[in-house]
Amino acid sequence: MTLAIAMAQINPTVGALSANSELILANVNRAKELGADLIVFPEMALTGYPVEDLALRQTFQVASKTAIENLAAQINGSITAVVGYLDNDGAGPLNAVAIIENGRIKARYIKCHLPNYGVFDEYRNFIAGSEPLVFEVNGHKIGVAICEDIWQFGGPVAELAKLGVQLVVVPNGSPYERNKDDLRLKLVKQRAKDFGAALAYVNMVGGQDELVFDGDSILVDQAGTILARTQQFVEELVVIDLFEPKPQISEPLTDAAEIYGALVLGLRDYINKNGFKSVVLGLSGGIDSALVAAIAVDALGPDRVHGVALPSKYSSEHSLADAKELANRLGLNFRIIEIEPMVKEFIKNVGLSGVAEENVQARVRGTTLMGISNQEGHLVLATGNKSELAVGYSTLYGDAVGAFAPIKDVYKTEVWQLAKWRNSSGAVIPENSISKEPSAELRPGQKDSDSLPDYLLLDQLLVKYVDQDAGAAGLLAAGFAPDLINRVIGLVDRAEYKRRQYPPGPKVSMRAFGKDRRLPITSRWKEQN
Repeated sequence: MTLAIAMAQINPTVGALSANSELILANVNRAKELGADLIVFPEMALTGYPVEDLALRQTFQVASKTAIENLAAQINGSITAVVGYLDNDGAGPLNAVAIIENGRIKARYIKCHLPNYGVFDEYRNFIAGSEPLVFEVNGHKIGVAICEDIWQFGGPVAELAKLGVQLVVVPNGSPYERNKDDLRLKLVKQRAKDFGAALAYVNMVGGQDELVFDGDSILVDQAGTILARTQQFVEELVVIDLFEPKPQISEPLTDAAEIYGALVLGLRDYINKNGFKSVVLGLSGGIDSALVAAIAVDALGPDRVHGVALPSKYSSEHSLADAKELANRLGLNFRIIEIEPMVKEFIKNVGLSGVAEENVQARVRGTTLMGISNQEGHLVLATGNKSELAVGYSTLYGDAVGAFAPIKDVYKTEVWQLAKWRNSSGAVIPENSISKEPSAELRPGQKDSDSLPDYLLLDQLLVKYVDQDAGAAGLLAAGFAPDLINRVIGLVDRAEYKRRQYPPGPKVSMRAFGKDRRLPITSRWKEQN
């Protein structure tokens, strides 16, 4: 007999049980129309994922169990559904999937391997399962695993290979990071061979706080041959017969397209899922704010994006001209507010000079943007990049102000690369913003290079120290000069308190600041080279 499998790559919202149920049912009905025998949804599709400490709330556990029972009652006819949800059997919260057939829950499976690294802390929120599950559709034996179950192979999941399954379905909540699609494909192919069975890897899509799920769902046969692969960063329903396949394979995106797509989706879902109507950001004429503006317009449309130029007496004419040109090309809402009168009065009344005086300009800009936010209801976007965040090259309550930071996990050199990539499909960012030397323009003739190493060199060191966790000795072995190592490490370590006060933003690297990289603010440990 045939077995038509539907992979439902959907974008649920955490806590939205009714809306998620409707989304699941819509996909079930569509899959039935397309002749599917089996439909597989992502990990915890009913509740959204990750639920974090919501999993510990008894009221939410009860609501999830009620919702899955109500959902099951509405799934009838010739289709079996695999739906992720939150359960509790009395021992504690469970990351579970329900096997739904003919209006009832036929069986359930509990996730066995709980990730406890990087952004994951599932031992805090769930009790691990201990039993494999095999069920049948059209006489075909099907095993179940959930996400980490195939990344950490062994235990009950590995037993599926001994039970003669023909297919393993794997609901996933696997967040995006650079090059992870290549790792997933390699993993899926290998696990299909390990199981001796076809494998359907169904991943979530959408933004959830600082995480972005990119989809990239994959179906392979027992030899690891790709039968279906979905697009990244979009919802998609793919139906394919396992035994009479007509391959449906979407090509993966380029690195730049992946990262940009993650940033756009992360921002869009953060704004829309949290009910914000629009965003506002400062437009300096520089590359960072230009890229953030482009991302915002691509995510929300120009009518929902408000750009504000906030020139001081040190702002160059070309910076204001570049900001105007950017706003014109993107079609966003634009205004100019001169900050010099406010800065002058502040300094006169408080009596500041030097760096403190420079920072007043940044803080007046931040206060102005927050005032506009309060008055008009826009969410403020911070425009700082990962290089600046790493070394503390920002002003608290100034350019660090905001509620969301779209490029906080993007190094400065990557900002330039993404800007050039975005312009390849339509020149929206002025060339001068890309080519000119970076400057905060807080004093006459100021350049970033006055305070920081060249960004190309700086980012190379930061990737090793921040993303790869290399120590001073490792950096020295990599060829970096001792003075540079000591200087940059000192800047990074001293800036931890600043990073704790920075807004959230989408994770796109292997190790983002925040949940990925957790270091104490108060620490006397110093790396020695």
